[in-house]
Amino acid sequence: MRLASKVVVAGVMALFLAGSAFAGDDTSPALTYDKDRAVKNLLIGLTLNNCGVEHDAAWMLGELKSPEAVIPLLAILHEETDCECCRISAALALARIGDPRGTYAVKQAVKFDTSRKVQNICAYFYNEYVQPGSFEFVIERETGELVAQAVDDR
Repeated sequence: MRLASKVVVAGVMALFLAGSAFAGDDTSPALTYDKDRAVKNLLIGLTLNNCGVEHDAAWMLGELKSPEAVIPLLAILHEETDCECCRISAALALARIGDPRGTYAVKQAVKFDTSRKVQNICAYFYNEYVQPGSFEFVIERETGELVAQAVDDR
């Protein structure tokens, strides 16, 4: 029995060594990174009407700082029927991309978005990625809510 075990182990090791000796570099398209292809797929993800996919695609397009994504991200930010998390993710991506159209839209969302949460987070993103010190956060006396105010609007 011991001899059979040793023969099996030796056979497996021989196959492993032979396989790794003849292994070459795999240059299949699935293993190489193509930014243009990734951006195209992420742009498709923005159109799927699936909040999770839309949110993650917007976030990744912001990470890649993709200028092609500005117009679709603007559409998400302005679409009041989209969930708040998707609009927030679109605002973050627009702020990170840095395109003037997108940063202006983020600044305007602070004033005109229907959600207080989106307004405040857009102000934070604008302070963080576009122009530090543009907004300050104060607590409203009547409601006790946190509100973003433009520094020049005091």
